[in-house]
Amino acid sequence: MLAKLIGFRFLDSDLLIQETEKRLLSEIIARDGLDRFLEIEERINAGIRAENTVIATGGSVVYGRRAMEELRKQGQVVYLRLSFEEICSRVGNIQQRGIALREDQTFRDLYDERCPLYERYADLTVEAEGTGIQELALRIKALI
Repeated sequence: MLAKLIGFRFLDSDLLIQETEKRLLSEIIARDGLDRFLEIEERINAGIRAENTVIATGGSVVYGRRAMEELRKQGQVVYLRLSFEEICSRVGNIQQRGIALREDQTFRDLYDERCPLYERYADLTVEAEGTGIQELALRIKALI
């Protein structure tokens, strides 16, 4: 939606990972393990070179310092802040989504671990709680 509003291309880096690896994210995690998935994710995200493009990344991209630094060189990193409860209602089936979750970690642990990383790398933080996609896209457009 944001890409259309500002006349940019759109790239979903999770789809790029799946296309490059010829497997679903959940398959990569199941077969190769979480650490290997995070290495693949960082390598692919760090290698993205795109102008005039809105890039949607997977949530675990923030574990890859090199990827985050490269993404920040190319444009503004926007963190869409949501409560844990709101994220739970949006995520659905965690296993099918290919979420980078350690075996000893709860979804709440993951949320608490990632939020400070999102804040560290964000150029802009947008409160997204209770906001529809169109309203959120308009809000981001006004900020960038």
